Amino acid sequence: MCEKHRTESVERRRRPCQPAEARRAVERAVAERCRVTHTSCDREALGDALLVASELTTNAILHGGGVTDFRVDVGEPGVRVSVSDRSDALPVAAEPFDLRGRRRIGGLGWPIVCRLARDVRVTDLPSGGKCITAVVPLS
Repeated sequence: MCEKHRTESVERRRRPCQPAEARRAVERAVAERCRVTHTSCDREALGDALLVASELTTNAILHGGGVTDFRVDVGEPGVRVSVSDRSDALPVAAEPFDLRGRRRIGGLGWPIVCRLARDVRVTDLPSGGKCITAVVPLS
């Protein structure tokens, strides 16, 4: 179902289609960056990045017609997670209560992403759909 894509290395990997796969991709990227730069990883900051990757992937599946692309880069500003989907609709925070005053289930993913990320951008894709990029600080 998901196509393969080329990563920074010569190795070919499957694009993460599920939240757990996205989290593993972020963990691998951060671990590799820490190994190469001989730095330690802030576990709380990593946890924030994992949650953002998970929420963006989940939202693409539930509201965007599925993940069409996933990228993770680790650099000076932090972990940059980009998730593309098929929908042109902008993400919105759902009201916590319905018209009858009953608490709704879900709707917390986008506010979580916006709270944990330093920078969040939504970009329309030329072929349709959108790409959401969030940068989560690692310190």
